[in-house]
Amino acid sequence: MKVRELIGVLDDITGGRVITDLDDVSTGKNPFVVIKSSNIPGKAVMETPGLVYGNPDAEIKKVAVAMTLTEGGIELAGATGVNVIIAHHPVADAANSGGVTLKSYLDLYNISVFELHEAFHGLHPGISYIHGHKPFHSDIRYGGIPGNIMYVGKTLGEVKTLGDILDRLNKMMDMDKENQVMGSERIHFNCADMKDSATSVLGEILLGTKDSPVNTVLHIFPHTGFTAEHLEKAKSEYPEIDTVLATISRVKADSALVAKAKELGLNFICGNSHALEIFENGLPLAYALRHYLPEDIEIVIFRERICSTPLKDFGSQTIKDYAKFITENYLIHDKK
Repeated sequence: MKVRELIGVLDDITGGRVITDLDDVSTGKNPFVVIKSSNIPGKAVMETPGLVYGNPDAEIKKVAVAMTLTEGGIELAGATGVNVIIAHHPVADAANSGGVTLKSYLDLYNISVFELHEAFHGLHPGISYIHGHKPFHSDIRYGGIPGNIMYVGKTLGEVKTLGDILDRLNKMMDMDKENQVMGSERIHFNCADMKDSATSVLGEILLGTKDSPVNTVLHIFPHTGFTAEHLEKAKSEYPEIDTVLATISRVKADSALVAKAKELGLNFICGNSHALEIFENGLPLAYALRHYLPEDIEIVIFRERICSTPLKDFGSQTIKDYAKFITENYLIHDKK
């Protein structure tokens, strides 16, 4: 199978949302070609679902599904024979390739890269299912904001309380194993203060208790631009909402969203973070690819797991000595 055939596969998986003609980038015909901008000078990015860069006539040898393309991912691909990376999140020159041009880095290892993001959002109810509800309403641009996803759903039969949601997440994400891995690393590196992105951002109840009943869930993603005003509007549209569920990103207890939820008499719970989205979106995509791709093409998952280590505990003594030497001789200019 060639890279160009994968364009058709992804177009089929997404129901026709992928760019199959370069004219789609400029004509506005594809609603999933969007520009994301915070109005920070020079930092806008255009999402172009489909083949971002690569040789369309190259034979596919091994495919990696990832959430975000990074220079570490490119190096891992080069070292393990992966020549196609399908990233969920949008790809930007230099930002996703170690500060150098994307073309130069990918050409080094003959890697083709695809992205999907908004073209994949809303295709399946997986993230809702994982969190214990079935949506009866969905909007992937609530308030007219592209990517501002909102679901309203009824809880599944086995989910009666906020505690049931937390228990469900811990079981589905196999958090016991994640905690065992983190515990083993703390022992191995003799650092009790090590933390990681999987176990540090767990489900959390901000309004209500584990015994608080749940029936109708408003499922939001705070980092997409969902505001307290949006919450008030959604509650007026669906008065039966009793619980706000924030996933992928979360809010603090003193946020405007939590204050508005309290004013409206709602529960508020935070679920899985971005660190676990590879399970929610990446894994289903990988299984869909397995259905379409020939069996001799291996499919792997590139999982990003970030670890935090206190400065005093990071690295061997030899590398610490190196870092201190460099610092003292080249980086400190106000000698004390």
